[in-house]
Amino acid sequence: MLVAAVVCLCAAVVTGGLGVWSLTRPPSRDYVRQVLRAVAPTQVAAAVMLAAGAVVGLVAAPPMSVVLLSVCVLGAIGTVGAGCWQSAAAVARDEARRNAGPGSACGGGACATCTLSCAETR
Repeated sequence: MLVAAVVCLCAAVVTGGLGVWSLTRPPSRDYVRQVLRAVAPTQVAAAVMLAAGAVVGLVAAPPMSVVLLSVCVLGAIGTVGAGCWQSAAAVARDEARRNAGPGSACGGGACATCTLSCAETR
């Protein structure tokens, strides 16, 4: 359990460091960097979960520490995965909006694909 806790703590430091580093970089027009910057808060949250799992792994008794460490690791993975999904979807929507062209407010003028209200398109 000691090894798993130390690995978890190292992963927390790396994940938190990458998240903070992404937040300190200036905003970019590059879509990949936009996604990485948008995922940074979830990376910091995952680092906190991993650090909590590492502390539990070091302090708690073996049956309970295994369960709690597993929950913390799975929670961190799920948090980063959901953050990546949402950030990529937001950047893809923004890119589609930019590439739609000057005469169309909603993806070529098709009302079925429009997410704006009619008042916003006029």
